[in-house]
Amino acid sequence: MSVGTDFATVTGLGATTPLGGDVATTWAGLLAGRSGVRALDADWAAGLPVRIGGPLAVEPTDVLDRVAARRLDRCEQVALIAAREAWADAGAPDVDPERLAVVIGTGTGGALTLLGQDDVLERSGPRRVSPHTMPMVMANGPAAYVSMELGARAGAHTPVSACASGAEAIAYGLDLIRLGRADVVVAGGAEACLAPLPLAGFAQAQALSTRNDEPARASRPFDVERNGFVMAEGAAVVVLERAGFAKARGARRYASLAGAGVTSDAYHITAGAPEGQARAINRALASAGLTPQDIDLVHAHATSTPRGDLAEAESVTTAIGTHPAVTAIKSMTGHLCGAAGALGAVATILSLHEGTAPATLNLDNQAPEVKLDVITGTPRRSAYTAALTNAFGFGGHNAALVFTA
Repeated sequence: MSVGTDFATVTGLGATTPLGGDVATTWAGLLAGRSGVRALDADWAAGLPVRIGGPLAVEPTDVLDRVAARRLDRCEQVALIAAREAWADAGAPDVDPERLAVVIGTGTGGALTLLGQDDVLERSGPRRVSPHTMPMVMANGPAAYVSMELGARAGAHTPVSACASGAEAIAYGLDLIRLGRADVVVAGGAEACLAPLPLAGFAQAQALSTRNDEPARASRPFDVERNGFVMAEGAAVVVLERAGFAKARGARRYASLAGAGVTSDAYHITAGAPEGQARAINRALASAGLTPQDIDLVHAHATSTPRGDLAEAESVTTAIGTHPAVTAIKSMTGHLCGAAGALGAVATILSLHEGTAPATLNLDNQAPEVKLDVITGTPRRSAYTAALTNAFGFGGHNAALVFTA
């Protein structure tokens, strides 16, 4: 197979999120405008400056075998759950293991295990530390376990690019197919780090919303009263197939991954640069062979931070214009960090497949600097043909994906 600008067919979707334990429930929640953000009532959250988040709607141990789950970090657990759903949704493709690859990104990997086992070490000494600690801590654990689950031998890869990780994983999957290294790629992102230290750290950086008394209204992308993002957890995974392979086996097709663009800002460790984001969008368009006018829907990264939302609005306006409809699902899910870009991709795919884009929650007064056509109120139905989804991460990581109907 020659290297080129071929597209990849999306044949399977999987997710576990603050809105639901699978794709169908999550999608229904997005269309209903339901928030998965709530007060964190655990004892460990009591003394934190920020006590809201987006915990999973369904506990992984309610789905996984409990004995096996004890040897998995929560990040690995959610990755397996989402990957299993996506694989089953794709019809469990009969593919040569040497032509099956996995790419699962994460921002922090096994942070909960690292923190928990450090507590064990300090409290009880080194002999009480679990022998499973390092396989549970390592960032490549989600990709490794998914690859073992599916018998994938064409590579198991782990982009660690902060909040761009999940989208970068899907972009990497497109590259693997275009380079002829795989016929099927299981790609996405996983994150599970709702814990005192990450919450305290982000709070000290003034990155989180402090609306502890209004959890469901805390995430407010593009609104004049936005004051930070809401941390959440979960995973989202897509099954990508070489178009000819999917056609030959008669696979059901959700959409096509037509192009991807990945850039770095080389600018600031936490502040994004609109120019770098716009370059990622332009590269995605070029990769897809499309023009800015072809894009009629944007699933924005839109985390609800004062500076970040304006930077993205500028980058979208510069690269594409103000004509597409725009939606921001983090208003309902919170920010899944390393899994956010993958969940954004799933929502974008379903918007194309079903001709419906969710409305943005909590956008009561759009910031005057934002000139975009942001969907509010009710979902907007349209025969969307090409959609962009963005994911930007600390460190200046930018990833943009273009899907077509």
